[in-house]
Amino acid sequence: MNWITNYVRPRINSLFSRREVPENLWTKCPECGNMLFHRELADNLNVCTHCDHHLAITPRERFAALFDGGVFNEVKVPEPVADPLQFRDQKKYPDRMKASQKSTGEKDAMLVAEGEMGRTPIVAAAQDFSFMGGSMGMYVGNAIIAAAERAVKLKRPLILFSAAGGARMQEGILSLMQMPRTTVAVQMLKEAKLPYIVVLTHPTTGGVTASYAMLGDIQIAEPNALICFAGPRVIEQTIREKLPEGFQRAEYLLEHGMLDRVTHRKKLREELISILRMVLRQPAPIAADLPAPGSIATAVPEAAAEAPAKPA
Repeated sequence: MNWITNYVRPRINSLFSRREVPENLWTKCPECGNMLFHRELADNLNVCTHCDHHLAITPRERFAALFDGGVFNEVKVPEPVADPLQFRDQKKYPDRMKASQKSTGEKDAMLVAEGEMGRTPIVAAAQDFSFMGGSMGMYVGNAIIAAAERAVKLKRPLILFSAAGGARMQEGILSLMQMPRTTVAVQMLKEAKLPYIVVLTHPTTGGVTASYAMLGDIQIAEPNALICFAGPRVIEQTIREKLPEGFQRAEYLLEHGMLDRVTHRKKLREELISILRMVLRQPAPIAADLPAPGSIATAVPEAAAEAPAKPA
């Protein structure tokens, strides 16, 4: 009896018991509230299929959609001092870094890569908002300098995707020093006469907006992205007035001349290819590969010879 109770019955129950559904199969859209299946959302580049809201996307996912065939090589970024100020709030700064590294799988808030986009060699850098709010610290400064130096060395354009809550408070004045450092890196590109294109995503705020994010030769933004230095709530509390609807959003900034384009994420790759080819004075992008003329000419007679003759 004990054998049946302790072994057979649990085995039978385990075969017929309902399996638990993993929690990460569905994502709730923060705009419309619809539940989105994770595969459907990933296939749509993390854009809501119901309301077209642009959800956050990681740099690796973005690069997989940006580069030809999703193939790219990472550019090495110099490692800064781990904890220069010995900063501690509720947690130690190294503990926060380890937690973010474990959850994202990245070293820090920016990834730099090189590859081809529409057969045009480029260098690209993208911020990860899920890594401590995409905050700009010494590593981000080093990443932008490394990207600019790599672009100048290879004579390639640089495309940067910004997404940040501002400077990283755990590094204090050292994080604020990344503003002039990254400005110098952008100047290197201008002196080398290389295009520098910035794609501002939601949100881009603080010292990032006040430095490299607004220095592009061409400024593009994703729809409804918040782009500002101080947030709307802070401004309303300061001036004690109600702000216009859509204030500091991408469409508002486009109307007031601070942006060149507002482009849907699914159309962004094609637009970047067209813009780069224009500024680099290259031929128009190729939509698809066609077989060589010789192969068509030889294939047609052979097919005609094999076809039966029609009766008179």
